[in-house]
Amino acid sequence: MKEEAPEYFVGIDVQVRRGLPYCILNDRAEMTASGWVQGDGDERQAKRIRDVIAEAAHGRHIAIGIDAPRMPLPDVRKWNWDGSKKRWRPRRPHEKGLGRHCEVVLKALNMANPQWTPLIGNSKEWMVLGYTLYGVLGDLGDVYEVFPSASYGALRGNTASAKVNFSPFFPGPKDMLDASVGALTVREYVQNRGWAAGGGDSLGAIILPGTPPASSHPELLKWPG
Repeated sequence: MKEEAPEYFVGIDVQVRRGLPYCILNDRAEMTASGWVQGDGDERQAKRIRDVIAEAAHGRHIAIGIDAPRMPLPDVRKWNWDGSKKRWRPRRPHEKGLGRHCEVVLKALNMANPQWTPLIGNSKEWMVLGYTLYGVLGDLGDVYEVFPSASYGALRGNTASAKVNFSPFFPGPKDMLDASVGALTVREYVQNRGWAAGGGDSLGAIILPGTPPASSHPELLKWPG
């Protein structure tokens, strides 16, 4: 039996100061719902936004993009990318080894400046909330990691667009804009107009609209060992 295609695409920008902003687009890229879910950055807030999204989707199949790392690092990263030689090399003793494969890819391609994912126990409050969201929202549909800061560059020259309502932007315009671009990114990816960066270390990939930049080196997109 063929799996039902998503009819709604959700973007969530994860931060803890103003609540969680979310945007829901339908398959025509029209904003059908958006808003802010307040809370204390804990599992209760994550479950609250889950209920809001579930109700807004009317039981239809959805795909969700979360602007936060999927998980912390279980151990230091053992490989660094050498941009001048276009190859991976072992991490040197003085190098911290933070960040995941997906973040290294985006940094190497000059697509964004990631906040390197830390080791277990050293995550910022908003990252911990992100980890919780991945667990809580998983039963609603497919859940992806998005990085709107990188999507903006990937959308340059792209004809992808969305129809949004600006009325919920006031508490944090940039936060809601990121949520909206996150939803658009998920729509582009699910409808086969996107690509996934990284993931070779089994710590999660970041999805993006469009195709890999022409400057992408095949070895960068792989993970050594």
